[in-house]
Amino acid sequence: MNFTTDKPIYRQIVDLCFARILSGEWEPDRKVPSVRELSAQLMVNTHTVLKAFDDLQADGIIVPRRGLGFYLAPDAPTRVLEAQRTEFFTTTLPELSRTMKMLNISINDLTAHLTPLIK
Repeated sequence: MNFTTDKPIYRQIVDLCFARILSGEWEPDRKVPSVRELSAQLMVNTHTVLKAFDDLQADGIIVPRRGLGFYLAPDAPTRVLEAQRTEFFTTTLPELSRTMKMLNISINDLTAHLTPLIK
């Protein structure tokens, strides 16, 4: 994974976990990779992955099972989808709107270019 400088690495790991959940790669009620496994895969410090897992656990996305590791919560896909949609509407969309105004792009321009991409 190539990390960017615009967001803390642990948040980028949370985003990666979200992507794996939404894609179905991580399934509800199934074990997720351990902190050590994921840190080795991503070549980051275990404390960084642990911070990401702390956030996921605090949000009810993953749950610990004593002696077994972390498991994806049954409603994790729904929670992640809601969180991602909220972030889109509160962060991404306002940024897009500012950029569109700055570049004088109308809704019709955006629709014309977006429609072929989502079909």
